[in-house]
Amino acid sequence: MKMENILIEKQENIAIVTINRPEKLNALNKATILELHEGFKMLNEDATIKAIIITGSGEKAFVAGADISEFAHFSEEDGGKLAAKGQELLFDFVENLSTPVIAAVNGFALGGGLELAMACHFRVASDNARMGLPEVTLGVIPGYGGTQRLSQLVGKGRAMEMIMTAGMIDATAAKESGLVNHVVAQADLIEFTKGIASKIVRNSSVAISKAIQAVNANFKDGVNGFEVEIENFGACFGTEHFKEGTTAFLEKRKANFK
Repeated sequence: MKMENILIEKQENIAIVTINRPEKLNALNKATILELHEGFKMLNEDATIKAIIITGSGEKAFVAGADISEFAHFSEEDGGKLAAKGQELLFDFVENLSTPVIAAVNGFALGGGLELAMACHFRVASDNARMGLPEVTLGVIPGYGGTQRLSQLVGKGRAMEMIMTAGMIDATAAKESGLVNHVVAQADLIEFTKGIASKIVRNSSVAISKAIQAVNANFKDGVNGFEVEIENFGACFGTEHFKEGTTAFLEKRKANFK
């Protein structure tokens, strides 16, 4: 499909996805969510891509929220369908992607923007980043997984306060609470994040995908994460990557995962 709201750049084994709606502070609308779904799906199926970075265009915003004009007139049923479809197409989809996704948060990450960042496997923020879930100011709650993922990342108490006050936190507070892993100058954000991605791509993509499944299993109702870990650990033994990794170790050389 033709992409009008996102840009995709491939740099060897790393892809950079940029949400490109600067006039709307990169707000998420239905079309952008669909394009992101298709873009992530395409990159996940590309065997040459071992890591994905997602960021926003410009210097002001990663994603400043959802496009409110699209749902201001919705009914209860419409609202429920909006949340369900969005989670299926993008937020849950990204969380469960077998290719690692790193959010490079380059400014405001509010509402759906913070929810998208939290759906990624981890986050790096620029020092001017501001994050929050302001939905209660509109008479609604986060609907793209925000109530669940924020409490997983920062704890129940902090999540409750952020959601109920609708307040923003800066990048330093986000790092202290575990919401982001690193804070760097905005000018260095993409290169720093690419540096982390370059470490990822040297490792076994097969093992990494199994690790993503195992970690995520811990947060799924009715799923025993330890059992998933055991199953995925065993499955690794039947892969070419395991043979290459162990052989390289014994031969005292670097593994060449293909």
